[in-house]
Amino acid sequence: QIVFVDTPGIHKAKNKLGEYMVRVAERTFDEVDVILWLVEPTTFIGAGEQHIARQLAGARVPVILVINKTDAVKKEEILKAIEAYRKLLDFAEIVPASALKGDNTDTIIDVIYQYLPYGPQFFDEDTITDQPMRQIVAELIREKALNSLDEEIPHGIAVSIEKMKDRGQNLVDIEATIICERDSHKGIIIGKSGAMLKKIGSAARYEIEKLLEKKVNLQLWVKVKKDWRDSDFLMKNFGYDKKEI
Repeated sequence: QIVFVDTPGIHKAKNKLGEYMVRVAERTFDEVDVILWLVEPTTFIGAGEQHIARQLAGARVPVILVINKTDAVKKEEILKAIEAYRKLLDFAEIVPASALKGDNTDTIIDVIYQYLPYGPQFFDEDTITDQPMRQIVAELIREKALNSLDEEIPHGIAVSIEKMKDRGQNLVDIEATIICERDSHKGIIIGKSGAMLKKIGSAARYEIEKLLEKKVNLQLWVKVKKDWRDSDFLMKNFGYDKKEI
């Protein structure tokens, strides 16, 4: 059984939330059997990638490099990217793939199996996540906001589920608040005559209804919590692990 642990990734932290995310990612090095590093098909190895490579060099488990988005470049560019990354770190395997097209995704699974030790089955076969449903719903709303908003805003937003109640008759009431850091951001999230908030809500409702297999009455609000990403109190309120802050 393969259990995937999706970390926030390793990056240069700009606030306490970023520091928390990096600590969570780095902590997993000693808790997993295999590490997958996901990159794009480029020969440019920037400072960020070099920093990640230095961190991974100290890992005591196999590191598999997955080069995604191969459908977007020519074959020779993929080969150049493989060669560039091969010089960076001694990878157990390098697998070019395309998540969009489904190319080589089965190969990734096969390669993972080669490096996993035999062990007990931790979860039932039909278990797809160990996260509570409220957390999944919050992430779906945040995902739709990420897809809809300007680049400078999404990283500064959180989603808090205020109410989630099954009303029976195939209907679930959900009330959620999108938290942002600036008054100007609040206006952008709401949009002219509420158009942006409605767009986010409609997209999120569609995904939540598919997940729950029920009709959803979703209500969204937007609140400003200035610099919440540097507030230990607010970060804990939004569900980030107290032990990591």
